[in-house]
Amino acid sequence: MHWVLPVLLAVIGVTALLVVTPVSGYRPWPYLKPNSSNLMFGGSKKFEGSSEFIHMRYHMGPVLTANITIHPIWYGRWQKSQKKIIREFINSISAVDSKHPSVAGWWKTVQLYTDQTGANISRSVLLGEEKNDRFYSHGKSLTRLSIQSVIKSAVTSRTKPLPINPKSGLYLLLTSDDVYVEDFCGQVCGFHYFTFPSIVGYTLPYAWVGNSAKLCPGVCAYPFAVPQYMPGLKPLKSPNSDVGVDGMISVIGHEVAELATNPLVNAWYAGQDPVAPVEIADLCEGIYGTGGGGSYTGQLLNDKDGATYNMNGIRRRYLVQWVWNHIVSYCTGPNALDQFFWPLWVLVGWVLMHD
Repeated sequence: MHWVLPVLLAVIGVTALLVVTPVSGYRPWPYLKPNSSNLMFGGSKKFEGSSEFIHMRYHMGPVLTANITIHPIWYGRWQKSQKKIIREFINSISAVDSKHPSVAGWWKTVQLYTDQTGANISRSVLLGEEKNDRFYSHGKSLTRLSIQSVIKSAVTSRTKPLPINPKSGLYLLLTSDDVYVEDFCGQVCGFHYFTFPSIVGYTLPYAWVGNSAKLCPGVCAYPFAVPQYMPGLKPLKSPNSDVGVDGMISVIGHEVAELATNPLVNAWYAGQDPVAPVEIADLCEGIYGTGGGGSYTGQLLNDKDGATYNMNGIRRRYLVQWVWNHIVSYCTGPNALDQFFWPLWVLVGWVLMHD
């Protein structure tokens, strides 16, 4: 048995060379400005490695275990090409045959979360009926409450209203690049919550994500745009040739993952405050690959045209942040380099135990 361990270690070394070669270098995380108070929290919240200090807990609320249907609401003026990028991302979540590393592989971490009966988050995420609001029915400056009014208009419209589905429907409000939303760019690039019956008539899980292309691409579309306070840093090439929409994709993934695991803000989150819960994507903000943490995104991939991505969709490529894996207590994603080593390390452990 003594010959097995050296052979395995040699294989691991060769594998490391093979998988590291096509991967690009680390990229800084721009939201942490130099000398900012946020730097104090960079090590505790934004990191890849495991930590005994993070306690993701289940608070007995519902999660989305039935087939999930996402209903986009296109607010403002959207190009057909932009809609196609976002639609394919949503459809890619359940596209298990996509090339590795895939969006569907990313969703497998979300599926690990369960409800109080032990049922897992659904593997099935479908693109549902859509609604266009191209004439800005509630203006070009929205508050958090007026967002709910937009959703109300979509589900109560006289012509082709969106279906009411409180148990497994998600309502995704997407605002065009000429629409400002309360706290956009300064504090948030997107958020999720649930509608109030007093406004909408129903309790519906929803998320809002804005196109930052004109307002703040350096904040919400990084690393495809660079903030002004980071002179000399060059933006990366976006995989679908649309900086604003490619930046939205990761935010959409962030919010959908949290809606699935915490739709009514009483299910999976860390911390003691349900008013401001730390959810499964919050813990991994800015981490897109192995080595990510603090002010680094982690190791990324480049296609033949030099565009940066970390996972494959059905036909397109995307850059999507990782999410927290509560089983192993660290951020995980389908492009993690250590996934190549895991079976080998398990075998090494077995050899040592039985030698």
